[in-house]
Amino acid sequence: MTVSTPPRTIYIGLAGLGNVGAGVYKNLQQNGDLILQRTGADIQVKRVIVRDPSRPREVPVPAEMLGTDWRELIEDPDIQVVVELIGGTTTAYDLVCAALRAKKIVVTGNKALLAERGQELFALAEECGVPIYFEAAVAGGIPIIQVLQEGLVGNRILSIHGIINGTCNYILTRMSQAGLSYEDALNEAQEKGYAEADPTLDVSGWDAAHKAIILASLSYGFWIPTSCVHVEGVDKIDIQDFKFAKRLGYTIKLLSVIRADKDGLVEVRTQPTLVPLSHVLANVSGSFNALLVNGDIVGETLFYGRGAGQDPTSSSVISDLCEAAAVLVYGARHSGFVPHGLYGKSKPIEDTVSHYYMRLTVDDVPGVLAQVATLLGQRNIGISSMIQPEDLEDTSGSTSLVLMLHDALLSDMLQALDALRALDCVRGQPSWMRVETLQG
Repeated sequence: MTVSTPPRTIYIGLAGLGNVGAGVYKNLQQNGDLILQRTGADIQVKRVIVRDPSRPREVPVPAEMLGTDWRELIEDPDIQVVVELIGGTTTAYDLVCAALRAKKIVVTGNKALLAERGQELFALAEECGVPIYFEAAVAGGIPIIQVLQEGLVGNRILSIHGIINGTCNYILTRMSQAGLSYEDALNEAQEKGYAEADPTLDVSGWDAAHKAIILASLSYGFWIPTSCVHVEGVDKIDIQDFKFAKRLGYTIKLLSVIRADKDGLVEVRTQPTLVPLSHVLANVSGSFNALLVNGDIVGETLFYGRGAGQDPTSSSVISDLCEAAAVLVYGARHSGFVPHGLYGKSKPIEDTVSHYYMRLTVDDVPGVLAQVATLLGQRNIGISSMIQPEDLEDTSGSTSLVLMLHDALLSDMLQALDALRALDCVRGQPSWMRVETLQG
């Protein structure tokens, strides 16, 4: 097949030549002929901004293409698209704003930037009449942004359940399948390159939470404030909780949950969660990501793939570059985010309702269960099942008490936890997690 019209050269400026930036440069070189045939655009990198031009790199870039000042991308009249892959929310914000004001299309994979300052950036994009593309900001190579903006545009999104942090999913998989402690699983993830030397953003849950904010904002038409998002990390999970979860028919995943209630209030949260072993999300292992999207017309749809890494993420960046080329060759599109008035408020996290798992270390004496049950009942929390495994009793006179709790408001649950900590018969901190009653 040949293009029917002469190809148009689209020059791009690339800010950042780290793992993803190197992948973008490499794969544009490798598949440029395919992109040309499919889009009619010859996408060429003209300038690359890096911190240290003298540093050895896995992808060779001609020295004359390298620079250190991102303003070079803005001031070059030939560059029509700026690709921001430097990360952070300060310099990256200045770069994106300057590019939009210079009428240059922006492609970014910066989830933190969009989650924290997306409302300002998309308002500026609308004002300037220039789009921002950000497929690479969520779930690596999975084209979930395009799905929400185009494939499911006629659906009301009822809910999204996502495993969207590969680092945490790898850690939890190894804890579950190999019986590793959290510390050993994290060390292994770092050795294999799945976790950064400083893994805080991932294991705290905030990397996944930033992605959830973007997905929720696209789904419900208003920008979700970070202050309205509930976030818990994986660093407090004990290997015992995996053993109990398995006995109860569950495994533990860092799950991002997005849903709107009947009043249009939007709930966004990321936390360790018990997921039924019978459900497909329970079998998403290693560094893979998956998203279960429920639309009112289409029903449930599942998206699965690698959520990070050089090639999967660069694939999403290149997809956005092809979208940008189509705009430049064939005509304009919207700014990348379309607000609407069907929703507009975040649901207070204290008003969210879930089943719960709870593990208590208690004195092995009569009457303990009665005290716990009474305290929970006073806060409208019912017990659906209980296990008290004799094989985990220790010689210090304590035992584990594992409870599965009926639906309860988070506010009631938090009050109950405070009261339980004050009981003389409870030792240490209670372990507790939400339980998602997903259907297999």
